[in-house]
Amino acid sequence: MTKIITEITPLTEHDCFYLVDREKKCFDFPIHRHAEMELNFVTNCRGAQRIVGDSIEELDNFDLALVGPDLEHCWDQHNCDNSNKREITIQFRNEFIGSQMLDKNQMRPIRELFKKARNGIAFGMTAIMDVYGRLDKLARQTSPDFFSVLNFLEILHTLAITNDSRQLASSSFANVHLSTESRRVNRVEEEINKNYAGQISLAHLADIAGMTPTSFSRFFKTRTGRTVSDYIIDIRLGHAVRKLVDTDMTIAEICYECGFTNISNFNRIFKRERGCTPKEFRENYLKTRIIV
Repeated sequence: MTKIITEITPLTEHDCFYLVDREKKCFDFPIHRHAEMELNFVTNCRGAQRIVGDSIEELDNFDLALVGPDLEHCWDQHNCDNSNKREITIQFRNEFIGSQMLDKNQMRPIRELFKKARNGIAFGMTAIMDVYGRLDKLARQTSPDFFSVLNFLEILHTLAITNDSRQLASSSFANVHLSTESRRVNRVEEEINKNYAGQISLAHLADIAGMTPTSFSRFFKTRTGRTVSDYIIDIRLGHAVRKLVDTDMTIAEICYECGFTNISNFNRIFKRERGCTPKEFRENYLKTRIIV
């Protein structure tokens, strides 16, 4: 059988973070999870794959991602033929800042960054170039000290305020509930999350929100940035992918258990959103696990 391993990292309770800077010929560590957050930077990785939750993406020459606690992830060799890759990995707990400090107004960007990291975050080249110098400096320090912590906080703050980032794993796969300031939206999201496997009508959701269907559609899009149908599909796909990687259920069984009405529609939507079929996704994901 295959399984996802839980890594015990070298980070101790006496350190703010643990950093390793290494040259790699290939990516060979299987998909895993750990209690710590992880900021991972890689160069010369074109053709490799990054797996974070239910996100599988082929990489260009540079990659920088922030992975939240207990979120499955790995970097896979895939089509990468470069044997001179550099990888800087920083593992840390958000508690290293301290809850009282993290709650301060000035720490709000980093606080929000940590919340978003529960889904995993990928950063683009603009963000990478903004922090590369400090990352390189931090990696080259032989004995981390007070100033290395300040440097790390600057890196986190820069990444927290950048516009060059995007979410990786879906919320339903990562088991993350992203609440909004709108009680109406929260009630509707709770209804969708609870009944995603059944038929969900726009009229029913609008009734929960106390609005007409037309008004509710505009309201939901304004507050969440997504249409109601897109949100429902995202929730269903997240649960479908979780079943693909955690169970031996057939594609057909998963399709119907997650609210899709037929296989062809499920395959079409899955490929549009994930870039591959459910069968291909399962095969790509499972090949990075360990055999026990």
